[in-house]
Order: sequence, then C-alpha cells, then structure tokens
Amino acid sequence: MKILQIHTQYRQPGGEDTVAFNEATLLRSAGHTVIEHREQNPSGHLAAAGDMIRSPWSLSAARRVRDLVRAHRPDVTHIHNTWYHLSPSIFRAAREAGSPTVLTLHNYRLACANSMLLRDSKPCELCVTSRNAWYGVRYKCYLGSFGQSLASAATISLNRRRGTWRKDVDLILALTDFARDRFIESGVPETRITVKSNFAFDPGPRTQPVEDADAVLFVGRLSPEKAPDVLLDAWERASVDHRLDLIGIGPLEADLRRRGLPGVTLLGQLDLAAVRARMLSARALVLPSIWYEGLSMVLLEALAAGLPVLASNIGPIPEVVAPLGPNWIAEPGDPDDLAKGLALINDDEEVARVGAAARALYEARYSEAQGLADLESVYERVVRAISGPPAPRR
Repeated sequence: MKILQIHTQYRQPGGEDTVAFNEATLLRSAGHTVIEHREQNPSGHLAAAGDMIRSPWSLSAARRVRDLVRAHRPDVTHIHNTWYHLSPSIFRAAREAGSPTVLTLHNYRLACANSMLLRDSKPCELCVTSRNAWYGVRYKCYLGSFGQSLASAATISLNRRRGTWRKDVDLILALTDFARDRFIESGVPETRITVKSNFAFDPGPRTQPVEDADAVLFVGRLSPEKAPDVLLDAWERASVDHRLDLIGIGPLEADLRRRGLPGVTLLGQLDLAAVRARMLSARALVLPSIWYEGLSMVLLEALAAGLPVLASNIGPIPEVVAPLGPNWIAEPGDPDDLAKGLALINDDEEVARVGAAARALYEARYSEAQGLADLESVYERVVRAISGPPAPRR
C-alpha cells in the first residue's frame, strides 16, 4: 500500500513528531511505501501573521497538497497536524485529487483554541460542552494572545460549520476513549471517529532489574501543564531513598534549578536514544501532568522499558495505567497525594511487580505488532469504503 503522510512539524520536537516518524518507519519495515511530506510554521513575524490569517482555510496549502496527491497517487493520505501553516483545507484538496483521508487527533485542537482543554492551570471543557470555540478568544486561551486565539477559534468554527470533518475526512483517529468522547460531545460526527492508540518501539532488554535501579525519572517539557514543580514539592515531602532525574527543557527550568533540592538533577534535553537508555536503567517514571494529555509517548516508552509509572488521575491517563494498580495513580496538582505514591518506590517487591505489569501491558496493547495491525486495519477500512467490497471470486 502507498501512504502519503502529511505533518506540520513543531519547532521543538515533541510527541506528535515522534508518532508520525514512528508510524512511517513501522509501515516501511512491513513493506509499505510511505511518502513523508513535512512543513513547518514560518519563523518570521510577517510570514507567521499571514499564515495565521489563512489558518482557517489556506488556498495555497490546498494547492500544494492537491499537487502532491496527483503526483504520487497514494492509496490513502494520512494527516497528523495541520496547525497552522497547512490548515484543514488540505483534506478537501486530497479528496478532490482522488485520495481517501485519515486524520490523527494528537490533541484537542478540533474543540479547544489552545488544544489542551486547560485554562488557568485547570481542566476546562467550556468549548466542548457549549460547542462554542469563541470562549477561547474571550479568555485569550492561545498563548495569551487575542489575535492568535481568534485565528484558532475561527479555524474550529469555520470547519465545524462547513462540515469539514463530515465531508472531507474519511476516518478520524482519537488516541483514547476519553478523547473520542470529548470530540463527539464537541460536535465531531460519531460515525467518522474511532480509537487507535499510539505504539512504541521495543527498546530491548533492561540493563538491570527495576528493583536494583536507583534513578526515578521525569521526562517532558518543563512547563506548568507537565507539573514538574508539583513533583519537586512532593519529592520534598516524601522520604524516597533514590535520586530524581528530570529530562527536558522549558519555561520552569530556571525556577526548578534555583530550588537546588538534594538528590535532584536537571539533565536538560536528551536525544531519544539517551532517554531510552536511561529508562532501561531506571527504577520508575513519574508523570504528574495537570492537563489531559493526548496519549503520552513518554508513558508508552516507559511501559515498553518495563518501568513502573506513577501518574496523575486525569483525562485519559488512568485509562492507560489502571492495570498497574490504584496506588500508582495520584490526584493531579496534589503534592501530598503524589508523595504517597512516591513512597511506594522504596518497596523493591512492589516495584518489581509493577515493572513486570508495565511490560506486559505494553506487549498486549502498545507494541510494534499491535501498532502495525491497527494502522493496516485503518487504511484497509477507508480504502474499502471508497472502492467498495472486493469482487467475488469466480
């Protein structure tokens, strides 16, 4: 099968970029042809402003994608991120050029101006329940900017009104049941959306058993929604006989460094290979997010490494980690409750049990084999819907 994969890359690489790359790599390894088309939002202020104005519907982006589809003639076009340089206009362009289309929703941008369902550091579903994205402009939800929030809300509203998700996308992929339910409530047609999880590559065998390891990891952007500050508050209150390593960069980095807590090290940004190596030699991972997340690749990579995960009880996260046990889920933004979970990390038997459960969960739900089967099923479904059932054999 030939797949055209389209993605607007982020300037600071994140989980969405990783998912798109992983899927292309996995499909090629199975013998499929993948054409990767990458674009990026402009860095100059004037160019960025122009793209923001065109973000609800870009005719130039539509022309580029129409030409791509006509040149490559893919069996299916799989689009990951259109914000904001590409715009939703590319779905109609791909369909008009003869290709069925698939969209993966990595965040909540179809319903929320800032894509996170988060306002004032608290979950917010106002634009979901009201089906009115203009609240995002009222509260300047996108980067605190009225103009950029206006562009984001206009993109949501225009494409909801014109029926883009009903007319131009053959299948929409939500990462979790939680996300699917929110999108349907916000107005995405139920018949157009299904759940397909991310997967993680197998990192190989652990370098040492989790119960013999010392490092507790945080991996992610050092920003308020990821709550590394809450983690440090909890670490101060808990009696953990191990060290804490924070991997990542972000706006909270200077404040976290100033705290200078004993046994806590900020390692900065590491490449994927280095992160995987540290996971394979770590004792546990903490995911203290105060926002809903999509389906954290850090979480799936930790499960693949057989790493116990202490995570927030928010959004789709408990949907993933519940099999590890109720004691490994903490209330978001509550350092006292997180500290109770951190205390479990001292228990060698418990850590060994949960590490084994994490690896088993990965193999059952988030492995490469499952990821490939899910992708092929999605593509076959949309191609069959367009071309009809195969002719009976004679």
